[in-house]
Amino acid sequence: MDEKTAELRDIFVEATGSDTVTERQAESPGSLTDRDEAALGERARELVAAMRERYDFSTDLDDATYVRIARGHFELDDDAAVAAALAENGEASAEPVDVEPETVRDARFDLHLVREADREVDDGPFEYADLKSLTAEGRSIVECAEALDGDPDAVAKYARVARVDLTATRANERFRDELRDLLTDAEIEGNHAETARDDGLKEATEDIETDVSL
Repeated sequence: MDEKTAELRDIFVEATGSDTVTERQAESPGSLTDRDEAALGERARELVAAMRERYDFSTDLDDATYVRIARGHFELDDDAAVAAALAENGEASAEPVDVEPETVRDARFDLHLVREADREVDDGPFEYADLKSLTAEGRSIVECAEALDGDPDAVAKYARVARVDLTATRANERFRDELRDLLTDAEIEGNHAETARDDGLKEATEDIETDVSL
């Protein structure tokens, strides 16, 4: 934008009493609002601490590592990938953490984070939904195995997943949902994508109109 165009912009701002256009010039067209990652990380750790106090956590990992596991849950494909990421010193001020994928899974369940793959019964004689219903009724593993004609070990494996799902449901999914909102851009993208796109198009149109008038 040349000097004459800038002068015309200044006249427009003075006439309308709005500095919206000049503020947008400072941003890339269509850019999303920056998030305060430090504040969000602190809030995520506070949320983990609240969950630790309310529920019995199954690992001795610290709150910061739980947050990293939660972030990995949303960003990576499986627990092995999360464990590998924890072992790398890829985050600022974050020390490498050596954990097995099974420990990642335990911590993930502590945070009410269940993958769809966790609910997929491998060639079993029963459906996960049926086991979840029996678990909700308070049936024991033995009783569930008898009712479903399933292997007790397999029933125990998926009953654990069912208990996590049920606990999350009783909490109205609020812990899982807040972790997702804190650690991903999903909410921001949903709220701002259309506005950002419109801002970029409007700014481009204004530049074209100004150039033509010159």
